[in-house]
Amino acid sequence: MTRRILITNDDGIKSEGLLRLVKEAVKFGEVWVVAPESERSAASHSITLRHAIDIFPVDYPVESEYGVHAYSCSGTPGDCVRLGCTTIVPDKPTVVLCGINFGYNVASDIQYSATCGSAFEAEFQGVPAIAFSEGAGKCHEVSDAYLHEILEKLIDTEFIPGKIYNVNFPFCPLSECKGVLYDREVSRGMVYKDGYKEVEKLPNGGARYMVDGVFTPEAEDSTDYRAVLDNYVSVGTVMNVGNI
Repeated sequence: MTRRILITNDDGIKSEGLLRLVKEAVKFGEVWVVAPESERSAASHSITLRHAIDIFPVDYPVESEYGVHAYSCSGTPGDCVRLGCTTIVPDKPTVVLCGINFGYNVASDIQYSATCGSAFEAEFQGVPAIAFSEGAGKCHEVSDAYLHEILEKLIDTEFIPGKIYNVNFPFCPLSECKGVLYDREVSRGMVYKDGYKEVEKLPNGGARYMVDGVFTPEAEDSTDYRAVLDNYVSVGTVMNVGNI
């Protein structure tokens, strides 16, 4: 049976990371893309409730045996998966792929991530899901080298109720990557220790603030964050909310 692969992201329908994931995914089956019309980073697992969601067909620049069915969505990545699983894809998807995100989704960042949030929504819908992220930058050598291998290993794995797979590619040249580490636990640390800085005084005693994170390259052994800090590809599972 041909796989039906639903793909979304949080960087938007025009994201380079999404394009690279679609190009690889078409080798594994029939691809459906439902992605936000614009960037929705840090939207977590949010969905749209108070207004309508607009869906438009997109002529996606990837050729395949089955064609690529692509749509832009005015909602969140969570909306994209809900609509894809319940309304747009004719039958329930075989698997949902999310990414490739511009920036790691490890440690505490997972709870804010809409890449992981959309994967969690897929799990709620009873569909296996894999979230893909990589270090923020222009070097994609590691993800380009390992994406096919990891998809081949994970795409047909048995659905694990309450869990998603989370894959993170290190930001380094391929020559410096040490390989793949599986079964990584989620670090209890944080990639950025966040604070806020005042950027503008506003009338009537108000103030405007922007998030101001400090990079913290520290993590426990055997964790997702430790793996990418040490230039390994990290693969592990993450427990969905409500299944703890």
